[in-house]
Amino acid sequence: MTARRKIIIDTDPGQDDAAALMLAFGSPDEIEVLGICAVAGNVPLRLTSRNARIVCELAGRSDIGVYEGADKPLERPLVTAEHVHGKTGLDGAVLDEPTMAVRPQHAVDFIIETLRREEEGTVTLCTLGPLTNIGMALRKAPDIAPRVRELVMMGGGFSEGGNITPAAEFNIFVDPQAADIVFRSGIPIVMMPLDVTHQLMTTKARVARIAAIGTRPAKAMVDWLEFFERFDVEKYGSDGGPLHDPTVIAYLLKPELFTGRNCNVEIETTSELTMGMTVVDWWRVSGRTPNARVMRHVDSDGFFDLLTERLARL
Repeated sequence: MTARRKIIIDTDPGQDDAAALMLAFGSPDEIEVLGICAVAGNVPLRLTSRNARIVCELAGRSDIGVYEGADKPLERPLVTAEHVHGKTGLDGAVLDEPTMAVRPQHAVDFIIETLRREEEGTVTLCTLGPLTNIGMALRKAPDIAPRVRELVMMGGGFSEGGNITPAAEFNIFVDPQAADIVFRSGIPIVMMPLDVTHQLMTTKARVARIAAIGTRPAKAMVDWLEFFERFDVEKYGSDGGPLHDPTVIAYLLKPELFTGRNCNVEIETTSELTMGMTVVDWWRVSGRTPNARVMRHVDSDGFFDLLTERLARL
């Protein structure tokens, strides 16, 4: 058996972040979650921290440390997404307030300390929200960059454009300066852009399969997906909405579900018109060195089979 993949999940839950956390928790043979870092994004930090702990308790994983990180982006005011996720960020399911406490250490210090403690090249950073915590960690401790095995992120877009502005995807738009630090860091990056996530529609048939599991975590997930969809169905005119963040965990479990190529990605940080745009050199016309593996296609049925199977284990 191959060694379990050690990961830190940096997140701003969000219903799709909750699905990503539950996919990781449902895969203990392959994944060891070293800790969960909360960042301001979909909703303010107080709520993303709360939501991460709610998901941990729902999945029976209150043993995992949740650390609070940045409450605002490096240089810009915080932009949130209550219009998508509801006022709590996890609207749709009625669950108890979490009883587990936040760990006292700042998320940025937890990231730095963990990467310095664990063997070089063994820890993967999984980012599901704005990259503020990672940007801060790299600024504070540049020595950690070569220690990271890989950074797998949900963020950006190219042929699909943006989802918060015409040019920018939400996670990158919220903190483009942090994203710029990450993409210049030399860390091996795998990017799950909107081009991939927009292929993963939570159709009625797919949600029905999750509902059929019948457990408390599965019921909560269905309630979340049905809430989350209402915004996307209106926006995209589709059956269901795209499920963004679980692509990060799915890639660790079954990379063969995804195809893409190595590209140079630059982050726009100066133009207000295209702020936060991920400029992906798909056709390699710039001559710039590739710095990310950008995914383009996904086996959507295989992805939902995996998600459903792992949710059933919780």
